[in-house]
Amino acid sequence: MTNAPEPSMRSDVRASTQTVVWAGRFLSGLTIAFLLLDAAMKLVPLQPVTDSMQSLGFTPTAALARGLGVLLLACTVLYAVPRTALLGAILLTGYLGGSIAIHLRAGSPLFSHVLFGAYVGLALWAGLLARNRPARAQVFACRQASRTLH
Repeated sequence: MTNAPEPSMRSDVRASTQTVVWAGRFLSGLTIAFLLLDAAMKLVPLQPVTDSMQSLGFTPTAALARGLGVLLLACTVLYAVPRTALLGAILLTGYLGGSIAIHLRAGSPLFSHVLFGAYVGLALWAGLLARNRPARAQVFACRQASRTLH
């Protein structure tokens, strides 16, 4: 007697896997759209961008806003391309961590401003891990390797 799953169970697993992949694509798509909008606002740079920079303690120059926009655009493009998505997610995590640190230093409200970068980061990683099997394998392979060392 074999322990092979019944054909109906295999199709259920495949259907749920496809649902998770599509949910990850949707979540990643929303995150990418938001980050592209943010980058575009910095590339222009719009008045709300320069006003925000000043309230956060920066000298509001167009060059600084454009530099941040180019950096965010480059990291977002890396995240959007499946082959470089893991690198893009790591770089965007650093970018968003900087945003959190800046808002903490400026004394911004906790849940609406300081943690907003964390919310975007959670959506970014959840979308990536749901849609990208190689990235999921890389992230969880590191976790399994550390378990075997202890």
